[in-house]
Amino acid sequence: MAPDSGQALTTGADYVARAEALAPKISALAADMERQRRLLPEVLDGLHAAGLFRLLLPRSQNGGEVDPLTHFRVIETIARADASTAWCLGQGNGCAMSAAYLDPAAAWEVFGRDPRAVLAWGPDPKARAIADGDGYRVTGTWAFNSGGRHATWLGAHCPIYEADGTTRRLLPDGTRAERTMLVPASEVRWTDIWSVTGLRGTASDAYSLTDHFVRHDHSITRDFTIECREPGPLYRLSAMALYEVAFSGVALGIARASLDAFVDFARTKVPRGMKSPIRDNAVVQSGLAQAEVGIASARAHLLNVIDSIWQGVRAPDGSFTLDRRMAIRLASTHAIHRARDAVDFAYHAAGASAIFDGHPLERRFRDMHTVTQQLQGRMAHYETVGNWMMGGDPDLTFV
Repeated sequence: MAPDSGQALTTGADYVARAEALAPKISALAADMERQRRLLPEVLDGLHAAGLFRLLLPRSQNGGEVDPLTHFRVIETIARADASTAWCLGQGNGCAMSAAYLDPAAAWEVFGRDPRAVLAWGPDPKARAIADGDGYRVTGTWAFNSGGRHATWLGAHCPIYEADGTTRRLLPDGTRAERTMLVPASEVRWTDIWSVTGLRGTASDAYSLTDHFVRHDHSITRDFTIECREPGPLYRLSAMALYEVAFSGVALGIARASLDAFVDFARTKVPRGMKSPIRDNAVVQSGLAQAEVGIASARAHLLNVIDSIWQGVRAPDGSFTLDRRMAIRLASTHAIHRARDAVDFAYHAAGASAIFDGHPLERRFRDMHTVTQQLQGRMAHYETVGNWMMGGDPDLTFV
């Protein structure tokens, strides 16, 4: 099945406008979502109605198949309202790119026929899948499943073993075979592990499977060059690249909201022992200006890199070359860390007021520092890019 070919396509501007319309409601409910450690049903209803979990889903599966700049702007807009909601959108949309690698009938079962379909996944270094007929027997526990509690399907990434259970399956080039199994969310066992500093609303809990059968056509390789079945230029990009776009958007959205909140606060807050508000402090004025230009320049560079890559892969012979992969990795990492710097400035300049629940900087500070602890915020990415720039042989696992 496929969407109605006569249906008008939703534009990137439409999706951004929908995000902007939802933002006030999400902001109003952000504290409740943190307390409950879940996205609330009314927020999920709004996100699904706006199609925001389907931005990177192929049009053949009733998705938006938007360009990366639109994806960034939607995530950034939602992050200004609530980082956990934006993080779940980034994760869900990156996982939705799996539809491009699936057999079309299986993709329709997972994504196309269900307008509220969400796929979530996370890592398990000890998982295993043993070949069994036309599928696999899967055992493992996967954690950090952002948005998993509202997902309809879950992904279980596994190394593949032959039917004897001990021999690792090898690909023709000699590398070890790994696949991500897709399983209905109703078939897993959940463990609540998400007692954390920030991004509490993502409900990034753990789930387990034991000797669970998954058909081969409900599994994918995450190598976007091997099994891709979709012709659009979006799917010449890797899901990893779109995660980089999304999570740098989360960071910049947090930073923008933090600086805006700080300016409002500083206009009237008179620190203890002082006679004038924070806004009159020259050190604070200088720090604010530096924080502003830090995120503005990092954002401009990131958007320029995204646009350049997008124009390149859209060309008739375009591909997501290693230099393009390195460019987005560097720009996204830089944006995340400049965003952290801006949030740190605002939090510290606000003084003791910012430590209290309910202050507009308190949750954003915790969320920002949780973002930088995640894979996309690793300082090691600078080492990877620098190694490559000097002709080295860096680890390309996360590029």
